[in-house]
Amino acid sequence: SDESPERGEIVNAKGEKIGEHSGIHRYTIGQRRGLGISHEKPLYVTQIERAKNQIVVGEAEELDCLEFTAKGVNWVAFDEPSEPVHVGVRVRYRHEPAPATIYALPDNRARIVFDEPQRAITPGQATVFYDGEEVVGGGWIVKL
Repeated sequence: SDESPERGEIVNAKGEKIGEHSGIHRYTIGQRRGLGISHEKPLYVTQIERAKNQIVVGEAEELDCLEFTAKGVNWVAFDEPSEPVHVGVRVRYRHEPAPATIYALPDNRARIVFDEPQRAITPGQATVFYDGEEVVGGGWIVKL
């Protein structure tokens, strides 16, 4: 592959140009520093489009995320599990629950680790845990 530092566009999720980059080889997914774009919220590299020589940026919730921490966790179907439990986890309304392992933490907190990365996980939103159709618990997303 030719890693020549070819300039290209930095675009948002809608494909609108919001800046320029000096070579996609300089960027990594999740990178926040050195984008040279002012925005009201921090922006991160969410995709690197090699074919188009574009860097796609977005806010934190646009990043693919493998795990998050929840607070205010309430277990309804059973007591707080002493072992990790594998269940379906929903991170937003009308979102298909995704398979994940939940590790209960002290102070009604939990660490949720997805089998595959998920998008649009937003701190402050509710999360619900399912065993099939049955709700087994839930909480609030605090950090990614």
